[in-house]
Amino acid sequence: MSVLVYAVGGGRAATPARLALAGAAINAALYSYVNGTMLLDSASLETMRFWTVGSLASAQGETAAMMTPFIAAGLLLALALARPLNALALGDDSARSLGAHPARVRAGAIVAVTLLCGAATAACGPIVFVGLMVPHLVRALTGPDQRWMLPCCALLAPVLLLGADVLGRLVARPGELQAGIVTAVLGGPLFLYFVRRKAGT
Repeated sequence: MSVLVYAVGGGRAATPARLALAGAAINAALYSYVNGTMLLDSASLETMRFWTVGSLASAQGETAAMMTPFIAAGLLLALALARPLNALALGDDSARSLGAHPARVRAGAIVAVTLLCGAATAACGPIVFVGLMVPHLVRALTGPDQRWMLPCCALLAPVLLLGADVLGRLVARPGELQAGIVTAVLGGPLFLYFVRRKAGT
């Protein structure tokens, strides 16, 4: 999926905006297939609820053990790329002059993101907006240095997700409001705020 989004987004010429649009387009196409499957097989509806909003309720110790190697590998790779990513933020030419290899850095970043996001989604489903909220909050506290941002994001993201899960259990007692719904409610306004702020600049 990551390779497909990267290819549709323009490959080496991809920009964040083009990647976001490519991801949205591919997601819409695949979602139509999912909806068709649910219409044909009503028994799959219950399973699809988990894959639609995401939840921590079904996560078990066995699931965490299975995902740990992927998360550890992705986290180590991401931390190793922190300094080259700082150089890449200055542009390809500046990055090369600082000893970084832009193509390798981008490929490594794609692998790290795929490992981390894939493992998290396999364990908890597609919990949205965590990847949007946490980096912006951390950046406001630490600045743009990836050597600080990446470890701080790794600490703050679980705290935010756990807080969303607890809030969902308190609000909907004795039932449960899935963590993915809570993060969407919190992340939607924040996303609009960042969009308006970008438009204002």
